[in-house]
Amino acid sequence: MRYPWHIVTGFGAHLKATKASLVITRNGHLEQVPLDQIDHLMVMGGHFLHTSVVNGMLRSGKSISFFEADGEPLGTLRPFGDHADERMRKAQEAAPSHSYALKIARAALINRIQEIEHLQEESAERILYEGEMPVIHQSLSEMEYLVRVDEIRRVHRLVTDMYYEIYARAVPPDLKFRRRMPRPYPDAVNCCLSVGYGMLFGNACVSAIGAGLDADLGFLHKGSRGLVYDLIEPFKTAMIDRPLLGLVRQGIDPGEYECSPERCILSDTLLTRISRMFHTSICQEVLDEQVLVLREALVNGADFYIVKT
Repeated sequence: MRYPWHIVTGFGAHLKATKASLVITRNGHLEQVPLDQIDHLMVMGGHFLHTSVVNGMLRSGKSISFFEADGEPLGTLRPFGDHADERMRKAQEAAPSHSYALKIARAALINRIQEIEHLQEESAERILYEGEMPVIHQSLSEMEYLVRVDEIRRVHRLVTDMYYEIYARAVPPDLKFRRRMPRPYPDAVNCCLSVGYGMLFGNACVSAIGAGLDADLGFLHKGSRGLVYDLIEPFKTAMIDRPLLGLVRQGIDPGEYECSPERCILSDTLLTRISRMFHTSICQEVLDEQVLVLREALVNGADFYIVKT
């Protein structure tokens, strides 16, 4: 599958361009990418960019976007007269929000049900309280009959809260994780989840902007970067929650984090360890494919569906 954007991540790469290729040099390794395969160049982190890249991309009608290392968008260079982003924004605004929000919420709920069932199967003790799963399954069966997006959001929040409370029972009790909490995080698991979700968000944000989507026009989530939150919601369990639970069950040294009544702080050693783990568990190709599915649905009327991990 061809993705119309090309991402350069990390730090220290040297980017130049010939008439036909983007030339990327890093740590003695040379990579050449044909320019006709790139519609949008995504520069993520700190690199050395030759003006030949900018001139060549813009001259051939292509765009360049810049991001912080964590995926926070900084800005985009595009040719004069290019209004593709406006056309995409109008397509997003005209899309049936209910249909998209429903598919995103249902996929996220199904994945969380499967994760709960997996946790119960592998647990030596019962982690489910009586009546919890019937409520969750009932929410899933009723979701398709909800007629307002606000109702879908309400059910989504309810089941998400229940999921984290069940997930917490599979976490070693000495870590004192009870549920998903807002900042400042009181425990190490909430901190680790935040790091993982932040990395997942950054990867999805780069893909969304590479596809010309307006990151602020979500369906299930509203507000700043709402679309990116939509994109990552179905993939949190497989790409973040599951690998993190495996790590914490192996044990986290109490010296790797420090918790006070106000907040918990992770050590650099633990941050490095979980970042490496999430780099492996986050599948960029799945996120890229999901973005393409969404773009095809918005622009060409193709069926919108959630990509399987």
